[in-house]
Amino acid sequence: MHITFYGAAREVTGSMHLIGTEQDRILLDCGMFQGKRKESDIKNRALPFNPKIITNAILSHAHIDHSGRIPMLTTRNFKGRVMCTRVTADASRYLLPDSAHIQESDANYLNYKTLRSALSQLKKASKRELNGIKTILKTERSQLNIETINELMVKYRLERIRPLYTTDEAEASLDFFDGYPYRYPITIGHDTTCTFYEAGHILGSAFSVIRIRENGKTYRICYTGDIGRFGKPILRDPCLDFAKEDQDIDLMIMESTYGNRFHDPVTDLKGQLKEVLLAAYQRGGSVLIPSFAYGRTQELIYMLHELYDSGQVPRMPIYVDSPLAVRLTGVFGEHPEVYRQETHETFLEKGKNPFSFEQIRFTSSVEESMELMREEKPHIVLASSGMCEGGRILHHLRYKIHNANNTILIVGYMAQNTLGRRILEKSEEYEKNGRKGLPPLLKFLNKEYPLKARVVKLGGFSAHADRNEMLKFLQESGLKIRRIAVVHGEEEQSLSFAQYLAEKGYSVFVPQAGETVGLK
Repeated sequence: MHITFYGAAREVTGSMHLIGTEQDRILLDCGMFQGKRKESDIKNRALPFNPKIITNAILSHAHIDHSGRIPMLTTRNFKGRVMCTRVTADASRYLLPDSAHIQESDANYLNYKTLRSALSQLKKASKRELNGIKTILKTERSQLNIETINELMVKYRLERIRPLYTTDEAEASLDFFDGYPYRYPITIGHDTTCTFYEAGHILGSAFSVIRIRENGKTYRICYTGDIGRFGKPILRDPCLDFAKEDQDIDLMIMESTYGNRFHDPVTDLKGQLKEVLLAAYQRGGSVLIPSFAYGRTQELIYMLHELYDSGQVPRMPIYVDSPLAVRLTGVFGEHPEVYRQETHETFLEKGKNPFSFEQIRFTSSVEESMELMREEKPHIVLASSGMCEGGRILHHLRYKIHNANNTILIVGYMAQNTLGRRILEKSEEYEKNGRKGLPPLLKFLNKEYPLKARVVKLGGFSAHADRNEMLKFLQESGLKIRRIAVVHGEEEQSLSFAQYLAEKGYSVFVPQAGETVGLK
């Protein structure tokens, strides 16, 4: 038996690991790489195996860096099933088609730019002629004329950029999903079962314990996916109570996103959020929160609901400007059976919906979103993407980033080479210099914008456990672990965490991408 680490090895995104036995190939996650466009695109397009050989796939949770390449699997002769928790199956019905839609939109826009540039050079066009070209390539409502663009790219033999998969292919992939409850052993291969335990990362996230009987011996692999924090609202804590038959682990494949970092205590989060909101309101500014549509947005809604109910902050209008987040908030509402007890006591037992109250408004149409961007009265906006790599948050930043009264509140991990990371790093430099001199410039949406808005980071909102919480999981879960493979972290974090665990007496290694290890 062997395990090959294909993704999220010495990096954060692209989770994908393959368990090989004498009779089966079990895939753990099929995630998308994120970061620099060209590098990520090359990685994402190359599946490192023929999907036809995969028996079944296990999905730890619905985030795209873990699930985003499943439609590539299902369109290439994959004959198995994608097995996950029931909540993850429900959430994927929105997240995967949304991923496809974003890819299609990006591809169409890049093809439009390529064609427009080629036509202008071909004709040595004047400004008037360029405007004429733009008219041909767009419809009356300034939407891209996709059919005309594609026809002209073929005519002039220009290379078209294509999405990894289409919306139709993403929709079709959902027929391969099977959702199961926690703590229910499911057959995933010959003499091979998987049991899901709560991981506490996002709603529906799971630790997967895989039991394999081969040549008269039983092997157990625990794949953590992403490990959540302890004591956060809505979700139950990461599991520390594993069934007796799942406690002896031959190999744990363990994430390390914050392997050398520490979060603010969860108990301080509400107070810190309160201070940020008060400061922005006193300046007459608004608060922009780049937020992942699934998990972070709902946690913020929950906490804002508590602050508003207790009267601790001014009741500024709150806008959730993300159609995807609106749909996923509905998924949260459909699964109260996986809430922690505190959520039931605070809201449900009092007849309240945690995710709905007077001041919150869910915007869906483009027109509503554009009107909101021009709003000058103090308000709060939650919009995706969480790392500021796309979506409506970019347009809110375009209107608000140059005003020092406004606040950009960072509440999640910002990977290297993302706009979110650049906002953080440039703001830290500007603050270090006392905000003197010209503000730093940030380029997005093909223009440069001065970063005058205040940038505040609240690390305690992270959905990932920090080093201490990951150690708590290892030490208090009762698991007996022979060896740990440290994955899902930037190389510095993974190596540091591995060294820390080794000092604590664990046998640990950090695999390279493509590395294969055997179990004996």
